[in-house]
Amino acid sequence: MNEQYYEKLLNIKTSGEQRWDKKNIHYHPYEPTLYKALDVLFDDYDLEKNDHIVDFGCGKGRLNFYINYLYSSYVTGIEMNEMLYSSYVTGIEMNEMFYYEALENKNNYLKRNKKSADKINFECCLAQDYKIQKNDNKFYFFNPFSIQIFTKVVDNILISFEENPRSIDIILYYPSEDYIYYLEYVTPFRLLKDILIPKLNNKDERERFVIYRLDY
Repeated sequence: MNEQYYEKLLNIKTSGEQRWDKKNIHYHPYEPTLYKALDVLFDDYDLEKNDHIVDFGCGKGRLNFYINYLYSSYVTGIEMNEMLYSSYVTGIEMNEMFYYEALENKNNYLKRNKKSADKINFECCLAQDYKIQKNDNKFYFFNPFSIQIFTKVVDNILISFEENPRSIDIILYYPSEDYIYYLEYVTPFRLLKDILIPKLNNKDERERFVIYRLDY
């Protein structure tokens, strides 16, 4: 299934990339995770109905809508009356333009998925300023910013863990060596999965998902 298929299916517009702004050294350009890559990830990694996912640098919200649709579509028959299986996804975006595009995408998505309104949320703020909620337990990063900001965000996650112990996953797509080094040598997170993406026929070793877990 290609990019256009999913965009039409979800009734959203999240394609495209952002030009590199050399003046902003700490924040990387917008580039959504390929739908093909997301298919690979969720073939090997499951979410639960009470999971709360936070996507740092969410851009136009692709991950939010993909997850909501993927898991809601599994609810059939008698269970359809409950619609509880879909996880909660919060997108964090510092760029106001992308934030408002995400809200527009949400409005369009909800035209076909009206019962999902409370499970898709967006906040416009710096990643390090987002207050980790006690139910947030899975955090997604597509290499959105420098290691300096990443460490601040992870520190916030660890503080939240100390206040509300729970199993927490950090999901990295196309991870930088700095991210991996920090998690493995400075934090208590431990490698859970390393998922290659053979379907993309890409020889780049970073074309993969790496998932780290912290258990209580």
